[in-house]
Amino acid sequence: MKFDKGFKILAVLAAGFVFTLTAGAQSTSTPANDPTIQQRKENQQDRIGQGVESGQLTAGESSNLEHKEAALNSETHAMREENGGKLTPADKALVRHQQNKLSRNIYRDKHNARKQ
Repeated sequence: MKFDKGFKILAVLAAGFVFTLTAGAQSTSTPANDPTIQQRKENQQDRIGQGVESGQLTAGESSNLEHKEAALNSETHAMREENGGKLTPADKALVRHQQNKLSRNIYRDKHNARKQ
């Protein structure tokens, strides 16, 4: 009998531990910890502006990046209009992917050998 009671206590403690771990893991990966689409848009716009000011971006590079940013903004706006002002999870994933690509383009252009 003591073995059964001890085993039950151990099982309850283990289940509580697993629950705590999974709850903690879920809270660290919530979208609230990620920058919003709007925040990233502003950050990338600031990075382009800093590249122009510092001479790291040529006029052609900055124009190309601004064009890509404007196209992404238009696409995001169209997605929102299709869904009553909100982005679906699939739309958000697509926009994040495109923002990641644009971010890499900004980095590459700022760190290449071309100077203004």
